[in-house]
Amino acid sequence: MTSAQIPEVNPLDVLVVGAGISGLTIAHELAIAKNYRVLVAETQDRVGGAITSAKNDDGYQWEEGPNSFQPAPELLRLAVEVGLKDELVLADGKLPRFVFLNGKLNALPMSPPTAIASRILTWGGKIRLALGAMGFARPAMAGEESVDRFFSRLLGRQAVDRLVAPFISGVYAGDPKRLSAKAAFAKIAKLETYGGLLAGAILSSKERKQKLNDPRIPKTKAGELGSFREGIKMLPEAIAAKLRAQGTAVKQQWTLRSLEKQGGIYISKFDTPTGEEIVTSRSVVLSTPAYVTAKLLQDYLPAASQALNEIFYPTVACVVLAYPKSEFLYDMKGFGNLIPRTEGVRTLGTIWSSSLFSGRAPAGWQLLLNFIGGTLDPALAHLSEAEIIAAVHQDLKKTILRPDTKVSPKAIAVHVWDKAIPQYEIGHLERLATVEAELQKSSGLYVSANFIGGVALGDCIKRSLQEAHKIAAFLETI
Repeated sequence: MTSAQIPEVNPLDVLVVGAGISGLTIAHELAIAKNYRVLVAETQDRVGGAITSAKNDDGYQWEEGPNSFQPAPELLRLAVEVGLKDELVLADGKLPRFVFLNGKLNALPMSPPTAIASRILTWGGKIRLALGAMGFARPAMAGEESVDRFFSRLLGRQAVDRLVAPFISGVYAGDPKRLSAKAAFAKIAKLETYGGLLAGAILSSKERKQKLNDPRIPKTKAGELGSFREGIKMLPEAIAAKLRAQGTAVKQQWTLRSLEKQGGIYISKFDTPTGEEIVTSRSVVLSTPAYVTAKLLQDYLPAASQALNEIFYPTVACVVLAYPKSEFLYDMKGFGNLIPRTEGVRTLGTIWSSSLFSGRAPAGWQLLLNFIGGTLDPALAHLSEAEIIAAVHQDLKKTILRPDTKVSPKAIAVHVWDKAIPQYEIGHLERLATVEAELQKSSGLYVSANFIGGVALGDCIKRSLQEAHKIAAFLETI
């Protein structure tokens, strides 16, 4: 493109590519709070990215992506700002979480007395975990530690196999031996610097309480998980609605095809339902998955593109099934259950959705969100939908259903995410450092997505607010 082809209009302040929670948070902060001229462009026909809430006429409501969130202060504040304070729903923090071990559910200990009584760990395992948590652990060896090595060193092998690894399956669907402790669990890794995980957790808890002491946001209790009355999708939809009401364009089915810079102005070409559109802007934020961002930067910043292409995304299926409550071995009062890989069960874990939030299933039915696949199960990608449902059903008969049940599941939805969750594997921070160094070569170009700083919703919002402040500081200098 030559300079003569640049549309003769005043450039926008910010172009945000991607209307997931990261991109929308940045757009909200810059357009609403700081009054910059912003356009958001999204390739899908909806906003929200991986956030996928749905409901049907049979009385079921479910999530196919993120299923709940920790009520972080930044998330709660954003929800209030876009009018969702009265739509917030919180699951009882006292509901137990379970690990399926030795053929039955075992409640995760929620206090020191219950930890002593728990059968998840042997007495030797409990003592080893307690000593490690108090800081009695050998120092780290040279080199970057995997999640497996980090927690084994601090808490012992048994705690890793029975507690840490199932948790990692639930969050990342990843391999503890490949994930980087410093990248995937930065907050926990930092706790060790306080003299042990226990001391660090106490100090961090005090800091969190100070942040939550904000009269503008709803009060929450320890252990609670959040959602919204009509599902998590209410948050991105409310942000987009507020942006549009304020005059900020949020375009859907706009796919970025090329990006270049001329004379301090970015020129972005999009394929849209009405043909090609060209957008000029003083800055650009790419809030897209790593593999998409890599393709967009392939010609413009090839070293950044290569680093982003090295971020692995496994295939994970969310399998939404419903059963009559009479078919379960347990009373199903809880958050759900995780399953160690040592138990010979393929499903990674199950969220007891209708036990967490009311109105998610008809009376007498239990709605389950099951997750299967991940880094350690690449063969899942080759299964049909029917085969995936059958595999999960058989696993549920081993874990929480009556093994002699004759009832077939009511299949509500199966969503196979071909590229589900970015894996913060060994070398991840170095890859991100390469990307950041390359971005410095093109002032005004930013990247913000869930492969940076944590995959949880709260982490995405916190990081995006920080990125928005960086962008605003840049715009003030030009």
